[in-house]
Amino acid sequence: MGENESRAPSVATLADKIDALFRVVRRPNREPYSHEEVARACREATGESFSATYLWQLRTGRRDNPTKRHLEALAQFFDVPVGYFFDDEQGAAIAKELELLGALRDAGVRSMALRAVNLSPEGAATISDMIDVLARRERGSPSREP
Repeated sequence: MGENESRAPSVATLADKIDALFRVVRRPNREPYSHEEVARACREATGESFSATYLWQLRTGRRDNPTKRHLEALAQFFDVPVGYFFDDEQGAAIAKELELLGALRDAGVRSMALRAVNLSPEGAATISDMIDVLARRERGSPSREP
């Protein structure tokens, strides 16, 4: 339907949310964290059982019933508010921020964003319109004129 619906965050399930954290939040050297590293940190934070297999099951949707303490430990490890897991509105806002962080890891996107900072509001709007047209073209959607 509307253009805004296509921009709705795709992160919805618990598994999607956990997977997004693994894909976007990285070590300083940009390598992803392993399930074992995260599980170990969660065990240390909670004092409870938390295996790499259990984490993998949560990440892939094979299990979807973690304790609140487990989710708090995951939030602490990945440095996101625990509301990311519990509050749909806050989760959606954080998902958008994670998407932006992931995009900014791409050197080309980062370079464009840094150059756009110096544009006038009109220039930035023009670039934004051009990006929308190109994105629709690459998705194969028909171009809509205002």
